[in-house]
Amino acid sequence: MKLSNIPFATTAWSAIAPTEHKGEKGVALWRTQQFDEVRVRMVEYSPGYFADHWCSKGHILLCLSGELHTELEDGRVFTLQPGMSYQVADQAEAHRSWTDEGARLFIVD
Repeated sequence: MKLSNIPFATTAWSAIAPTEHKGEKGVALWRTQQFDEVRVRMVEYSPGYFADHWCSKGHILLCLSGELHTELEDGRVFTLQPGMSYQVADQAEAHRSWTDEGARLFIVD
């Protein structure tokens, strides 16, 4: 990831209108900032959210609240709690996530 052409600025995430992304179950609300090829998001998953696809895009993800379970295609499952993060490269390991109680995440990809 190369960060370029991004002037210093602050972001009031609550002022960014969310877009709704339905999962197989539940919904994700994304508040998104795009900086050239870099996407920065504040994402809120509803309780019971389950992704509707396997994702192979790379991310750096920080769990701010709730609990998020992420499964890799090889069957391994990782659980993030507040203050925990994961990172994965583009096309490295396909993954999908779910949450029982809901979760709030900060994601850079």
